[in-house]
Amino acid sequence: MIYALILWPLMVSLAVKLAGKQHKTARDACVLAGCLVQTLLSAWTLWRAYNGEPVVSSLPGICGMTLTFRADGFRSLYVFVASFMWLETALLSRQYFAHYHNRTRYYFFNLLTLCGVTGMFLADDLFTAFIFFEIMSMASYPWVAHEETPEAMRAAATYLGVAVLGGMVTLMGMLLLYRQTGSLAYEALGGAPHSLKVYTAGGLILFGFFAKAGAFPLHIWLPKAHPVAPAPASALLSGMLTKAGVLGILAVSFGIFRGSYVYGCILLFIALVTMLLGAVLGVFSGNLKRTLACSSMSQIGYILTGVAAAVLLKDEGALPAAGAVTHMLNHSVLKLLLFMTAGAVYMNAHTLDLNRLRGYGRKKPFLHACWLLGALGLAGVPGFNGYASKTMIHEGLVEWVNESGSFAFRLCEWVFLFAAGLTAAYMLKTYICLFWQKNPDETLSQKYDSEGRGYLSVRSRIALAVSALPIPALGLWPDRFLGRAARMSLPFLGLEGFHGIELFSLENLKGGLITLTIGTLVYLLFVRKKLYKTPEGYLDRWPAKLDLEESLYRPLFCRLLPDMLYAVCAFLAPLGDCAAKAFARALQAAAGFIEGLGDLAARAGAALLALASRLLDGVTDGLVLIVKESAFVDHASDMRGEDAGGADMRLRKIGLRHQRRLSRLRPHVRPDPREVTDLRYGSYFTNTVTFGLIVCTLGIVFAFVYVFLRMEM
Repeated sequence: MIYALILWPLMVSLAVKLAGKQHKTARDACVLAGCLVQTLLSAWTLWRAYNGEPVVSSLPGICGMTLTFRADGFRSLYVFVASFMWLETALLSRQYFAHYHNRTRYYFFNLLTLCGVTGMFLADDLFTAFIFFEIMSMASYPWVAHEETPEAMRAAATYLGVAVLGGMVTLMGMLLLYRQTGSLAYEALGGAPHSLKVYTAGGLILFGFFAKAGAFPLHIWLPKAHPVAPAPASALLSGMLTKAGVLGILAVSFGIFRGSYVYGCILLFIALVTMLLGAVLGVFSGNLKRTLACSSMSQIGYILTGVAAAVLLKDEGALPAAGAVTHMLNHSVLKLLLFMTAGAVYMNAHTLDLNRLRGYGRKKPFLHACWLLGALGLAGVPGFNGYASKTMIHEGLVEWVNESGSFAFRLCEWVFLFAAGLTAAYMLKTYICLFWQKNPDETLSQKYDSEGRGYLSVRSRIALAVSALPIPALGLWPDRFLGRAARMSLPFLGLEGFHGIELFSLENLKGGLITLTIGTLVYLLFVRKKLYKTPEGYLDRWPAKLDLEESLYRPLFCRLLPDMLYAVCAFLAPLGDCAAKAFARALQAAAGFIEGLGDLAARAGAALLALASRLLDGVTDGLVLIVKESAFVDHASDMRGEDAGGADMRLRKIGLRHQRRLSRLRPHVRPDPREVTDLRYGSYFTNTVTFGLIVCTLGIVFAFVYVFLRMEM
């Protein structure tokens, strides 16, 4: 079943690619049918997990590791949510892309991304999750670049840069963690030793997941990618791909950093900054989809706040953890509806500028109802799904504030309430702009009002209606749906004991009322007074210098770092030349010294060889003289006429022989030619040749003897 869930989108994407060029109707039907089958498969997997029958599988031998999968409660729930979102966006895509180019390319990468998302959520270890995480990141790049405009390509480059950088840092952390623990399985993370190296590895792993989730300060791709990406892609980017990052954050936070006070405080700070900054950007935004993108950033801050509170509360953190996982679910459903509604607006009005869109939905009750449901859910109005999960996160944060007794954490609660109020403010701003304000351009106003029911096809209406139904259902019966989802999900985090809270108690309703009051006041006193001017409309007053990408990241990575590297290289180049010259001189000096030693050794060796040759020459000459005077000389003839027995004669002959030997020890500068032929004369030349012949002959003899002895008889 797990392999079917992962491979089915891949197979459908290949079929879509093959059918896309010639059979566009068949291609669209194939996309819709593939998403429907995927939804049914995921629903069956969720039903099995709900009944206590999780599906487990593994695939060994991949890059020397094993791919492990597990479809338990939390993971099977989110695979079902992902499949449902892909099905709904597929229903809207046919009308939305009716006048777009490269539709086959979009559908192909859309289904390939579904394959990556499914594998990511079903993974049971960090290695498997990383592989599908990278597939998901690379396959979703063409979504952002789909329109191929300069703005789209620039935003896509930012998205890809953040994805690649985050992925590589995460991989570095995984390798370090594996070296320290010997395992990357989720269940083994809790048993990792509490050491600096393990915490460093955990921090590196979180870097990539924070980037994908869109948390501060790695949020820069969110406000840039959503306005240029097609609306169905934006719904999936915001509603699902950011949750893939949150999944990794959950696994590492409740595994490696469980109960860490320092990590909990750092995460809480990042969460609150993300929440507040996203809300502020949403209030200032004058672009419809950019407002929703900034809202996604803010809502990720809510989720991370719940995670931080759960980490700080240790084993008592079931309530904020339940709020975090249920807000993941709620945010996915809300952004699915809101981005598809924004897509319905864009494909008819062909603009996302709020000033141009004023009054677009005044006579469109269906669109009005869909946007209002999403706005109420996102603003946290009681009776809608966003209120339930936000309340659980808030109550978990209050529980930690009371336990710590610190004023700083009390201040964190106030930031939480204020950011929630800003959420209500920017949703109120977009709602009034689209459905209540009148467009000052009479031509546009008449055009918008005359569209009638034809602005949405039946299939698109079904997609919006089905996406809107869960919002009031989850809000009116939170324990039946969200409570069960929380209880199914908490075992993945290693927590238990969640029994729910009284969501509609007076105390909790008071918290919701506070945020709505803040939102209304911000809209009336700030948005209408400072950000809106008649007849110009909404003003863009956000300082351009506060854009982190343009003011920090691009100057850092595109100018400062290259300049620094150039300066380092320019500094090292002369040093390298000097080092090379010094090394060459040292080699030359060493070679000269060695050459001098070699000459000295050669001269000494030559002198020794000469001395040895002369000594051997003397020995050879003695042997030759003995042979000559004994075998080749007629002694009787030589001694005739002399006194053979006289003592004087014998002594004289011995003296002469010794003189001849001594004379032969001296080198002959001009040898007598007779020395070559006359055996009475010894010489360096003749005797050396003789000695060489003797030695050579003996060597040949000994060689034959050796060979003969080694032969097998």
